[in-house]
Amino acid sequence: MKRSLAVLTSAVLSVALAGPAFGHEAGQWILRAGVGTVMPKDNNLSLPDLGVTVNVDDGTSLTLTGTYMFTDNWAFDILAAWPFTHDVKLDPDDGSSSIAFGEVEHLPPTFSIQYHFLPESSFQPFVGLGLNYTTFLSEDLDAGITGLVSDFSLDDSFGVAAQVGADWMLGEHWLINFDVRWINIESDLKASFAAAPTESATLGTVTIDPLVLAINVGYSF
Repeated sequence: MKRSLAVLTSAVLSVALAGPAFGHEAGQWILRAGVGTVMPKDNNLSLPDLGVTVNVDDGTSLTLTGTYMFTDNWAFDILAAWPFTHDVKLDPDDGSSSIAFGEVEHLPPTFSIQYHFLPESSFQPFVGLGLNYTTFLSEDLDAGITGLVSDFSLDDSFGVAAQVGADWMLGEHWLINFDVRWINIESDLKASFAAAPTESATLGTVTIDPLVLAINVGYSF
């Protein structure tokens, strides 16, 4: 079994290495579409006066990127997506069960400058650095908490974004892409309480700072 696996692996590598190398070059566009997961950091906002910590759960959605190679190595990249949806919960400091707080939707358009290390290779790793603008499209309270809180909102956010990824060329045009980003997202949480529904108070800054993991299929032209 081990010998068969070694032979198969050797054959696959031989075919891959023997094939032509399809790379990126100046003036090319690369369009990618796939699935991405936004994974916020833990302990997004501590509220010691209320005895709880606000936590934002992961969200998965469709992603789309467009990259323009303005030299063989340097590129400009835009990240777009279908809205990501996240559950928001309150974790009591005493360790008791989480309390469902609500749900938010957001879009994280991101603009980056990339550097591609091996533009002439079929496997092309790259890094990127840029700016993110996160806008929250909707905030919905959980029905179980409406007796305490009547409404809440999250402010839009600007922050830096860092990226590590790679394109694996499958031919002259088609490719598979793997992508990991870290995005600085910090947003003020405002809430109105049922006892005074017309008054809004800022509870603090929700530090989301997620990792965004994506896998995409791409086409270059």
